Amino acid sequence: MSALRAPAPAAPAEPVPPAPEGRPTRRHLLSVADLDPAGIGEVLAVTDHLAEVVRRSIPRVQALRGRTVVSLFAEESTRTRLSFETAARRMSADVMTFSSASSSVKKGESLRDTVETIAAMGVDAFVVRHPAAGAPAQVARWVDAHVVNAGDGWHEHPTQALLDCYTIRQVLAEAAGVPVAQTGTEGFAGLRVGIVGDVRHSRVARSLVLALSMLGARTTLVAPGTLVPPSLEGWPVVGVSHDLDALLPDLDVVYLLRLQLERGTGAYLPSLREYTAGFGLTARRAARLAPHAVVMHPGPMNRGVEIADEVADATRSVVLRQVANGVAVRMAVLYLLLAGPEAPGADELGRSLGVAGG
Repeated sequence: MSALRAPAPAAPAEPVPPAPEGRPTRRHLLSVADLDPAGIGEVLAVTDHLAEVVRRSIPRVQALRGRTVVSLFAEESTRTRLSFETAARRMSADVMTFSSASSSVKKGESLRDTVETIAAMGVDAFVVRHPAAGAPAQVARWVDAHVVNAGDGWHEHPTQALLDCYTIRQVLAEAAGVPVAQTGTEGFAGLRVGIVGDVRHSRVARSLVLALSMLGARTTLVAPGTLVPPSLEGWPVVGVSHDLDALLPDLDVVYLLRLQLERGTGAYLPSLREYTAGFGLTARRAARLAPHAVVMHPGPMNRGVEIADEVADATRSVVLRQVANGVAVRMAVLYLLLAGPEAPGADELGRSLGVAGG
């Protein structure tokens, strides 16, 4: 992958009042738009230190001791739910796990009554996954606790975008021969990313495009016309392509999206076989990638549809690294929201944890 470059000058869309390092300036993480480039950089810097903690033989710190985090998932999840719950426990927080299938929701209780009931037990944060776009924002209006969006409908999935950015930053640092903790986000400037597949139904794509744009990357959406959103207003992309083969040799990152058949994707395609023929990353197509290019996927993967087995398992695939990084990134998000105004920032955190920093 291309060497790290000097940072391009950029200013946040809105001025953010200065705050002492380590003091959170936001109450919730509902969208990538809740962050600015500096905010993303802070999450990544804190993640560097917490990733070192995760690699310890006893991967636990006391940073959130006495705090309670609710894992409220009204939709199926493996990676995100387990990742958040693991992250909270490794920070010594107490975790309450909510499942719609075994709750009073089955008896007709509304989402509002559910979250207000849980909040009355005394909690500090809700991690919310819900099939309805905007549900986490509604929860944030109903409770005093912090709220993290763990995926809402077709809307957004901000922590997935953050862990993807962290993974890309790792790859850039390794290619440059520099420790990841000693790098910023300057390597994203001009980075060429292709997001391939079911963009229309993807909350991951929306969040990732926003994050990459803030960091200076150039993103192209690659999909059949039927799987491109009807409107791309608010999507800061270079463009849209319907020809994956033409684009592949120029990409630094190929980011594959799952075909979301449960959300009706099948109705937008003649057949899965035809989709794979035009947009699946087969071994033949992967051979056309530049030597430094990496392959990413948020999971779960439909092997043999959007990605071939041999590509998913190849050395250029960083899919499992994305999963591993998800724990540390979510530890960082919970820390920055919950640790309090006196909590140390990234550099002080590293020293307090006995982690070598940059």
